[in-house]
Amino acid sequence: MPAACDSLLEDIEDIVSAQDVKPHDRQFARKNVVPKVRKRNSQKNVQAEDDPPSDSIIPGAQKIWIRTWGCSHNNSDGEYMAGQLASYGYKITENAAEADLWLLNSCTVKSPAEDHFRNSIKKAQEDDKKVVLAGCVPQAQPRQDYLKGLSIIGVQQIDRVVEVVEETIKGHSVRLLGQKKNNGKRLGGARLDLPKIRKNPLIEIISINTGCLNACTYCKTKHARGDLASYPIEELVDRAKQSFQEGVCEIWLTSEDTGAYGRDIGTDLPTLLWKLVEIIPEGAMLRLGMTNPPYILEHLEEMAKILNHPRVYAFLHIPVQSASDSILMDMKREYCVADFKRVVDFLKEKVPGITIATDIICGFPGETDEDFQDTMKLVEEYRFPSLFINQFYPRPGTPAAKMHQVPALVKKQRTKDLSQLFHSYNPYDHKVGEKQRVLVTEDSFDCQFYVAHNQFYEQVLVPKDPEFMGKMVEVDIYEAGKHFMKGRPLLDANVFTPSITRPLAKGEVSGITEEFRYVLENGLNLKACPSPGIREKASLSSRMVMQLPWQQEGGGLKMLSVSLALLAILVTFYYRGV
Repeated sequence: MPAACDSLLEDIEDIVSAQDVKPHDRQFARKNVVPKVRKRNSQKNVQAEDDPPSDSIIPGAQKIWIRTWGCSHNNSDGEYMAGQLASYGYKITENAAEADLWLLNSCTVKSPAEDHFRNSIKKAQEDDKKVVLAGCVPQAQPRQDYLKGLSIIGVQQIDRVVEVVEETIKGHSVRLLGQKKNNGKRLGGARLDLPKIRKNPLIEIISINTGCLNACTYCKTKHARGDLASYPIEELVDRAKQSFQEGVCEIWLTSEDTGAYGRDIGTDLPTLLWKLVEIIPEGAMLRLGMTNPPYILEHLEEMAKILNHPRVYAFLHIPVQSASDSILMDMKREYCVADFKRVVDFLKEKVPGITIATDIICGFPGETDEDFQDTMKLVEEYRFPSLFINQFYPRPGTPAAKMHQVPALVKKQRTKDLSQLFHSYNPYDHKVGEKQRVLVTEDSFDCQFYVAHNQFYEQVLVPKDPEFMGKMVEVDIYEAGKHFMKGRPLLDANVFTPSITRPLAKGEVSGITEEFRYVLENGLNLKACPSPGIREKASLSSRMVMQLPWQQEGGGLKMLSVSLALLAILVTFYYRGV
């Protein structure tokens, strides 16, 4: 033990000697101290005043750029986050350079998607942008080095995006990664009646459940989305009704596995679909998302009936991933190739003309040349019109990442061989000369045509006539390509409008009531309102707006959009059911 610690102190006063200044003497000495005036550094103070404290930053006045990667479920989450932020007063911009904050909504399915996400974070930091991260990457691995110090909003917490953005703009780092639960039971996620901005005002994407029942060895999404959690049927039907009341003419049902819907809440997919079919307007269409073979096998008869319905696309996405049973076993896919064939053969027989889309992974660990040739034979046999070919990428933390890997060159070559086989046939050549009814919903990538889909969800390009957008049109197919057909509208064709009301404008927020929309568009001038009922409710809305604190003082802050947005939520709940 060192010498300094040899003697122990019995009491703290033992360290005070007789020569030390006593408290009384110290207090007396203070009276003789003359305070010294410090010189102000005026230049420094001016600089400090230019940088207001974080608490003085006004939320809701900034511009936000949102970038989403990945599946339809992720796109739906992005639309919901945009809607909430816009309702609060933030401006959603398509110009990344002018934005104050970047909201990056990520996908963890493949390594390239995560690489793009990581590069976007780096770019945002180089450009001195505030950043909020969302989606499956930060949810699955929030402790990655490149995510340190950044705000994160979890996939089940998107209803709190305004809070996270507000705190991030103030300079704070916030992370909300918890699960939604009710009495200990995991929920499907945030409420479905939240405001949203549809990327396409004619198409509503509805997530019917989150997570899945599988444990695929290559899948990272499971780490983010978790086990199956389904939304109740009545909530999904209500969301679909609201969408149609806002001019939507096409609904996409999405999830990590639509076929597993309802198993956690005592119902099933066909039950949901029949309820939705009842409320779809004439001419509007429903598209069903991806389903894995094990769960659709139980409902083949009912699914065939539903897919034959005139308001449901005869289309189904059923991933096979490999035509080798040994590889499927290593993937833990819970079905064999015979199961997949049974599903496809049954639906092709019972739903004539149905489009079956599928996915294939090339170069999964342990895949032999023989395994790959089995997959090639499957594609040759069925000639899938829509085939998603993916080179295997080991995702960190998955069992497949620890398996013996196929050499990179072999994976690339197999991907190339399968792609060449896929492009060796044209699935639509025999349809030239047919007359088809198509629903027009969007612009083509080159902006030269409008994109429509026929009953089998096959893509048909039609002339860019504004009269056709959002309409059901009868066309004559005069040309076919690998991924599309081209149609010429018939001279005597009927142009049918499936939307039951005017669609929202691009960028307009979904979920705002009619009376509140009147206040947004016309301000507080209520005398010109033609409807007494709307005028009465709008009058109440305007009075509530004027009672908000920032309307009484500091009107120059231009926060009317914020107050109106908050009021929209109040009015929506107050008049629900009126």
